[in-house]
Parts: sequence; structure tokens; C-alpha cells
Amino acid sequence: MSIKKQSITLFGAVALSLSLSGCSVFDWLIYKPDIPQGNYMENQQVEKLRVQMTKEQVEYILGRPVLRDSFADNTWYYVYHYKSGRDASITHKELVLRFNGDILTSAEGDYELSAEFSTPLDQSSLPELSSLKSDQGDLVPLNPEVRPDAKPLVEEKKPETLSEQKEPKE
Repeated sequence: MSIKKQSITLFGAVALSLSLSGCSVFDWLIYKPDIPQGNYMENQQVEKLRVQMTKEQVEYILGRPVLRDSFADNTWYYVYHYKSGRDASITHKELVLRFNGDILTSAEGDYELSAEFSTPLDQSSLPELSSLKSDQGDLVPLNPEVRPDAKPLVEEKKPETLSEQKEPKE
């Protein structure tokens, strides 16, 4: 075989192997979207849960569960599954709530529960707001700090008055 035939055969073999491998060689060039599925929940939402809450209160805080046990409506499953498109990493979180009739009795899963979870809602207290009270006892709103050197990014031009527009300029 001549060198020309060998190079054509080699080139053909390389082209065939690239075509058979599909896009896996150029996989990093292809955009793949992130795929979130299920109930995305913040830890702040889960920390609001308390025993003896009703199903309606739990659904108000966390939303509808992904799965309710079809044989017993006393178990709710909140499942979150996230697959990153860039590196194919997977995040999977679950929260299983158990009820006795209409009352929440337990919660378990990948979320951290509040230290006050076992304190019923009617016995728990709100955080103190004494630092936000003024001298008269009224609550003071929390306003964001204003920088003293704050200047607008764009200067606004003042509109010309009608008399200036009508007068001819010399």
C-alpha cells in the first residue's frame, strides 16, 4: 500500500470513530439546562413547622406535597431533585411528614428542624422586638442605610418652560 492510501484509510478511520462517538467528544460545547423537580424548600420554611399544626397550616408554609400516601393520607412526602446541566451533579432532598388525623406529629428527612419543633404552635412565642421600639413604645421601621455620598448615576435635564420654547433666540 502506498502512503497516500494509508493516510486516506487512517483519515477515514478517525472520521468514522468520531461520527460513531456522537457528541461525547464535544460534550462540553453543548448547553444542557439545569433540571429542578419537586418542592424546593428553604430551611426557613421548614423551621416554621411545629407539632400539632393542621394539614392546612403545613400546606400554607410548604406548599402541596409531591406525594401523598394513597393508602393513608397521614403521610406526606416533599421531594426535591436537582440535576445540574453543567457538571451533572445531583442534589436530592426529602422531607416526610406524618399526621395523626389532621394534626402534624412528626417530621424526618434531609432538612434540619427547628429546636422549637416539639413545642406546639399555641405555646411558642415570637422573637422579642424590644430593640426596635422607640421611646413612645411604637415600633421603628428598619430602613436601609443611605450613603452620604450617594449621587444619581444620571443627571436629569430640567424641562424647558413653554415661555423659553416660544421665545426666539438671538
